[in-house]
Amino acid sequence: MIRYTKRYVNIVSLIITIIIFSFTNQISITPNKININSISNLFKRNLVLVELNSNNINQETKENIPLVKNQNNNDEQIINEIQEKIKNVNWKITIPKISLEAEISEGTRKEVMDKFVGHFEETTKTSGNVGLAAHNRGYPVNYFADIKKLKEGDEIIYKYFEFEKTYLVTENKIIADIDWEPLENTKENKITLITCVENEPEYRRCIQAIEKEN
Repeated sequence: MIRYTKRYVNIVSLIITIIIFSFTNQISITPNKININSISNLFKRNLVLVELNSNNINQETKENIPLVKNQNNNDEQIINEIQEKIKNVNWKITIPKISLEAEISEGTRKEVMDKFVGHFEETTKTSGNVGLAAHNRGYPVNYFADIKKLKEGDEIIYKYFEFEKTYLVTENKIIADIDWEPLENTKENKITLITCVENEPEYRRCIQAIEKEN
């Protein structure tokens, strides 16, 4: 039978302690890596979500507000409240080509865009590049249901309190859902509209317009 001396046991215990300490210390000092996919998914949830299983794909227009066909009483009440408020709001967007007039609110969370056009918090509210987002199908309000119809030269009117500009559409394109370049600030005054692409969760529709010259 093998006999272990006290010295031998102490040495083995010390080695085990050093190994455990080194392993623990290595974990604690390892820098956290940014999970790009998680960030992308977070933006997806907060941007314009698509209900792929929704049957409410076709929209109807009622008094300048696109609605889903199967509208319940609660949704209609929301619409009526919004219509009354839009008349005198200080922050709104108007697109004559698609008969759209909608109030804007801060943020792009679902609870915001269920009632308003959402404003990307990272973008300017006045001079520079104003970034906006909204649903286009399957929700109580789908303000951007028809922006795919916009063509070069169509007007977009934006108002933020005393700041009011008219923009002319220059681009109507499809971008990747992780492409945030269109929302970067610019020296020229422009407006960028973002919404989802039907049944294409990895893509977004992007409308850009520049300030109309007087």
